[in-house]
Amino acid sequence: MSASTQFRHDQPITTGVLITNLGTPDAPTAPALRRYLAEFLWDPRIVDSLPRPVWWLALHGLILRLRPSRSAKSYASVWTDEGSPLLVIAERQLAALRESLTQRLAGPVVVELGMRYGNPSLASALQKLRDAGARRVLVLPLYPQYSCSTTASTFDAIAAEMADWRWMPELRFINQYHDETGYIEALAASIRESWEQREQPQKLLFSFHGTPKRFFTEGDPYYCHCQKTARLVAECLGLAEDRWQLTFQSIFGREEWLQPYTIETLRELGSNGVKSVDIVCPGFSADCLETLEEITVENREAYLKAGGEQFHYIPALNDRPDHIKALSGLVQKHLAGWPEASPDWNAAQHESGKAECLMRAKTAGAEM
Repeated sequence: MSASTQFRHDQPITTGVLITNLGTPDAPTAPALRRYLAEFLWDPRIVDSLPRPVWWLALHGLILRLRPSRSAKSYASVWTDEGSPLLVIAERQLAALRESLTQRLAGPVVVELGMRYGNPSLASALQKLRDAGARRVLVLPLYPQYSCSTTASTFDAIAAEMADWRWMPELRFINQYHDETGYIEALAASIRESWEQREQPQKLLFSFHGTPKRFFTEGDPYYCHCQKTARLVAECLGLAEDRWQLTFQSIFGREEWLQPYTIETLRELGSNGVKSVDIVCPGFSADCLETLEEITVENREAYLKAGGEQFHYIPALNDRPDHIKALSGLVQKHLAGWPEASPDWNAAQHESGKAECLMRAKTAGAEM
């Protein structure tokens, strides 16, 4: 067992909160994309339709030779002076959540960020929590709608990372928050604010990241979660059924994915005389390549070429105050029962108990 996984008995105990997201390459370059895609596409939760040896040959013999350079160009088009949009926004979310939870909770809570693929890694984030004495850890994957390819994959990676820890922390996992009131109200508020600045569109599209249809037939609730999120937001806005529609984007591979597809729907709307469309992507907690390039460039172009006239993308919730408030409230709810989350938490009593534990540990060590 490595020194990094050891636990000191005299260490102050706290609660840890780990927020996670999909991840991003380190740079908009072909070598960085090759490393990132190799990790992402080798995840069996992402591609499980081929035997592993066959997929390894296809991945390393063809895909990782061709796709990184094309993907690098797409990433370069959205890259900022600060870096990857997803990572920049995630770091702002992290800072805002730290501040919010410090105000909400009586006891010490440490909040860290880890990406499922790329950096900062889940391993580095978990080690930071361990170094801070987090004996209780709450994991919040920033995927509002549960999917085996996102939420469950994060669980897999965390379990694998802790496989050689001698003393694992008590672990809680937030699987989804697709119908949480704060999240729904924040989405509705972001749409209202956008419409206050200009005329409402003829159609509002709720575009979610797609998954293979096979996942749904095998029991993944993602499709149902997406449907409920869109319906609740539409109800909150008071939209008639013919004013909004749910679609799925980011299709990969040859098998059938959840439908209708966003880009095909936009082409149909444009060719059928719908002159104005707004798109919101409720499944993305932070803007990234799939929203900033796929939606605002590729999908916009498809709609306008088909005859549409006005296309508007409503940004992800990112670090909006109402989004951070919703997330911190969600965390507080799931921390219920842990000492640091209790309004009765008493620092003096906590230190007294820690000192007593330390004395017993030293006595036990001397007797061994």
